[in-house]
Amino acid sequence: MRCVLSLGLLLVAAGAQAQAFTPAEIARWQQQAKQVTITRDTWGVPHVQGKTDADAVFGLLYAQCEDDFPRVETNYLDAIGRLAEVEGESAIYHDLRARLFMDSTQAISLYKKSPAWMKQLLNAFADGTNYYLHTHPTVKPRLLRRFQPWMPLMFSEGSIGGNISVVPLERLKNFYANRKSTSWQRPDFEKAEREPVGSNGFAIAPAKSASGHALLLINPHTSFYFRPEVQVTSQAGLNAYGAVTWGQFFVYQGFNEHCGWMHTSSQADSMDEYLETIEKKDGKYYYRYGQKLRPVQVTTVSIPYLQGGKLVRKEFTTYRTHHGPVVGQQADDKWVTVRMMDTPLEALEQSYLRTKATDYASFQKTLKLNGNASNNTVFADSKGTIAYWHGNFMPRRDPQFDWSQPVDGSNPKTDWKGLHKPEEIVQVKNPASGFIQNCNSTPYTVSGPSSPSKANYPAYMAPDAENYRGINAVRVLSRRPVFTLDTLIAAAKDPYLAGFEELLPALAKDFQFVLDSSNPPQGEVVDAMKVLQAWDKRYSKTSVGQTLATYWGERILRLARPRVPAGQVLDYISLVKFTIANTTPQEKAAALQETLDELTREFGAWNKPWGDINRFQRLTGNIQETYDDQKPSLPVAFTSSAWGSLAAFGSRTFPGTKKRYGYVGNSFIAVVEFGPRVKARSVLAGGNSNQPSSPHFTDQAALYAEENFKDVLFYPEDVKQHTERTYSPGQ
Repeated sequence: MRCVLSLGLLLVAAGAQAQAFTPAEIARWQQQAKQVTITRDTWGVPHVQGKTDADAVFGLLYAQCEDDFPRVETNYLDAIGRLAEVEGESAIYHDLRARLFMDSTQAISLYKKSPAWMKQLLNAFADGTNYYLHTHPTVKPRLLRRFQPWMPLMFSEGSIGGNISVVPLERLKNFYANRKSTSWQRPDFEKAEREPVGSNGFAIAPAKSASGHALLLINPHTSFYFRPEVQVTSQAGLNAYGAVTWGQFFVYQGFNEHCGWMHTSSQADSMDEYLETIEKKDGKYYYRYGQKLRPVQVTTVSIPYLQGGKLVRKEFTTYRTHHGPVVGQQADDKWVTVRMMDTPLEALEQSYLRTKATDYASFQKTLKLNGNASNNTVFADSKGTIAYWHGNFMPRRDPQFDWSQPVDGSNPKTDWKGLHKPEEIVQVKNPASGFIQNCNSTPYTVSGPSSPSKANYPAYMAPDAENYRGINAVRVLSRRPVFTLDTLIAAAKDPYLAGFEELLPALAKDFQFVLDSSNPPQGEVVDAMKVLQAWDKRYSKTSVGQTLATYWGERILRLARPRVPAGQVLDYISLVKFTIANTTPQEKAAALQETLDELTREFGAWNKPWGDINRFQRLTGNIQETYDDQKPSLPVAFTSSAWGSLAAFGSRTFPGTKKRYGYVGNSFIAVVEFGPRVKARSVLAGGNSNQPSSPHFTDQAALYAEENFKDVLFYPEDVKQHTERTYSPGQ
């Protein structure tokens, strides 16, 4: 049994006993810093060089803290469940969720048991971060004044949100606050309500490459400024370039001189919910398993939180079965437990070791650690291999059950039967079509006609639906016979918005029906309909049709969404089809008039070009950015991935604004050609620094907004020609 309480006790004790760094520690850090060189290129990208991998990690964390210490700290407050100590009561259940799944006692134990090479990296993580705090006494952490080497074991893979984020906080709160929930649903049911996040990954085989070398597109869609751009090298063979999640010591999406890896968020079913039959006897809880009753494991967890400038505590009695922690309750009083991947050391080892892979075989070897629960992988190497894996950590299950729904925890047959081997999961290698694409969509269209067959795999391995990005990606990659880096970039930003292929013809048909009625619409709404019918469904800063389609599309989907039958799960394509069928011609026409009224009210006219409304702006560098219509911003043509925009730019209005500002979507983007010499280009949203006074706060913003790329400075001689400054940590 895990002692989840230990997290709170250990962390509070650590905070209470936090002290100044000792002279011995400082001397040791200063000595290690001499073995590290950080070269900042003219874009502010840190090229970190160390004698050993541990030296490189030391320098990498130091450089990250220089660029954005608040995000480094916040990511660990989130991962170890201490947000409420700085954000107050609103974060209590966030922290409780973290404590239910992540145990500091386990992390410390795993740290002590880690192989020597990993322990060296974990020590270097803590030392590099702490040395930054020592050398920057004016930096005031919100809470963490000393970083510990076990912390990365609680933050072991770089996905946004992490695995536990799929557990709804409201459901958790209802259970542990003893509130009766009026409804219960899996977290999947609400996904259509949110701006889509995810990623695009493309790989091009040598047969479709003008150079005869494999090509890779790396295009994660995350909240802006979630990852910086780095290069980290050592004399021990490390040489990775790409995006690193703040506070982590491995390049999450990137490449080395031999191969590259791109992760897309996966719906592969790597976790399960169990319905537990609970009985209470003599004041104690038991759960049914087979013909027997087992005692529910009970632990008290104390969550400190900030209130009125002081730390106070809220205590919870928490429960778990052998399946996992209790996270909610069904309407029929069955308790809901969740089982998910719980191998943080293997996850961290895999995350790091793949950055040193040299080809397909060595990369595939890292997959045997089964440490990646939330991602697909698009891969390419210098030997000409391209490949795709749909997920990695995949429990083996009895196929007689519907694993898309919670299963009966009292039935022993619903227990996992070990894990699938990497070669058993949905995958493709060197497809005859010559391309691979994944846009958070089904793997059964990943390579066009050369895609894996759905019939060959259990349903739980790939429940992912198709989406409009996936549809467009297959079209774009199929119709061009040969690619270069330039044409791969062009494919990555193909402006066609497939999401309007059915919506707008449906509007045109129903609008004509209303026109033929006894009370037809007249005036500007008729003119607007003509604009929509003439629009080519391609994004453009100058497009009025895009503005009308976007505002009308959002409005009509909002109208239809509450009409979806309770319990019915709709992906975005299904929601569009449902909307077409379940809104009347009069409603569609009225929604267009309401769109014109809204645009006229907000902007003085309805015929506004999309770029006048859709903007990129970065003002403060704060984690929660603010926006201002009166301050400079840049027009952006690309749009929400919900409409099939391969280049994603999720935007909305914010308090006090009428214009829409991007906050999620394209972040770090790169294209790579693997040959005797790597060629790559990249762009980052805004810039590498979160400090408004830095020249690298928005120095890439214009490139980003125009969808242009800069050359990646991968080789030392290239970096040398474009060096801004070179130094060792602490200088």
